[in-house]
Amino acid sequence: MLTVFVIISQGIIYAWVQRSVSGHFEQMDSEIITHAAFNLRKRMINLDDQIKPLTVSKSQALIDDNHLHSSWLDYDLKTLISDRSGTLLSSDPSNFIHDLPADFSLLPLWQEYHDQQFMIKINSRHYRAIIITNQEVLAFIALPIDVHHQYLIQFNRQLSLILIAITLLLVSVAALSVYWGFAPLATIVQKMKGINLQRLDERVVVGDMPLELRPLAESYNSMMVKLESNFESLSRFSDNIAHELRTPIATLSTQTQVMLTKPREGNEYIEQLHHQHDTLEQLSAMINNMLLLAKTQKALSDSQISHVDTESLISKLIDYYEMIAEDREIVFEKSGDFKTVLGDEGLLQRLFANLMSNAIYYAASDSAILISATVIPSITSPNAAKADIQSSKQPWLRMSIINRLDKPLDQIEATRLFERFYRHDKTGNQHSGSGLGLSIVQAIANAHKGKVNITIKDEYCFEVTIELLMPKKV
Repeated sequence: MLTVFVIISQGIIYAWVQRSVSGHFEQMDSEIITHAAFNLRKRMINLDDQIKPLTVSKSQALIDDNHLHSSWLDYDLKTLISDRSGTLLSSDPSNFIHDLPADFSLLPLWQEYHDQQFMIKINSRHYRAIIITNQEVLAFIALPIDVHHQYLIQFNRQLSLILIAITLLLVSVAALSVYWGFAPLATIVQKMKGINLQRLDERVVVGDMPLELRPLAESYNSMMVKLESNFESLSRFSDNIAHELRTPIATLSTQTQVMLTKPREGNEYIEQLHHQHDTLEQLSAMINNMLLLAKTQKALSDSQISHVDTESLISKLIDYYEMIAEDREIVFEKSGDFKTVLGDEGLLQRLFANLMSNAIYYAASDSAILISATVIPSITSPNAAKADIQSSKQPWLRMSIINRLDKPLDQIEATRLFERFYRHDKTGNQHSGSGLGLSIVQAIANAHKGKVNITIKDEYCFEVTIELLMPKKV
């Protein structure tokens, strides 16, 4: 594109310069011819006044008195005099008439051009000429322009060579500039080729890049930070899965080996089967939770999205968890404007069930769990930039669950509750979960293009907020 642009621009420059120079010479030659024609007409008028009728003809006077010599016509002008029939009578200089072709005549030229200037070639020489007349004669005035013609030929040739050289130079400089400017890309290419599990911490030095490539280097470094973080998270998740699965499997194996060491009473076998059944249920629940996490890694499809009534959903969950909360004298209080949201009803039920279950687990005895809802016009969701549904400026429903904590908790520890298999109170025996509850909550919220946050207002005030998209208003 640069080469095409340079060639076109150079062609325009060539045409403009060539036309300007050629126009300058044409104007200068035209002025000379016009001046000479004016002087000749003036001499003809004077002869009209001086010559008396019947004494001598005007053509003979022009010839005899030698009025057309270059002494009064400058710039080596050539002149011819002919009668009205086109027969040549004289020339100035006198030898000019001998240089003319045998069939040369002023009459056809006069009929074609009249008083207009024109270009003519005589015996390989170029002239700018004009023909003027009166009642008796035709006067041909010609200005040799071979010098100008040769100059323009040389000028055009040199101008073409100069512009071609400039074009080649510009294109070469541009090509070298692009090559040198993008040479640092080789660094990024080498970094990308060398990516492996042991070198995810390597980064490109942004300061070593040209200004045009620094955004690319910064994006590359940002991508590598995300890759490293995700890989570390995946590694931790894999380690946690191995650890979480190893314990119940080892328990099942040990219990089975013990029972097989010697014959047992029937009630012992039954008791042992109950223990193994509980362990298997724990394994099944853990596997189901991990499958649910994998299922919610992507956004919901259109077929999964429906209108979910949060008022009915929360009321049913409160009725269920009230019996569990009564043992610790914990009560639920519901307030606000619960509306319909867009999403998968089964996943949203799991989301709020996990939140309420965790609220009961962390709540202090003889306290209240507050569940409220507020409609907001629009929010900036971290996932909304990729969602087509966000561009329609639909309203959002913000729901919060607030409870008083049994033990103090800081914001850093609260944020870690979203990590998979993380348990804040590892010694507690009231909660038999696997540490995936809030991870599932966050995954379901992300799948719904919403967000979930945990805020510690003080050491004992725990608030979880969830924001979900509502149907578009008609």
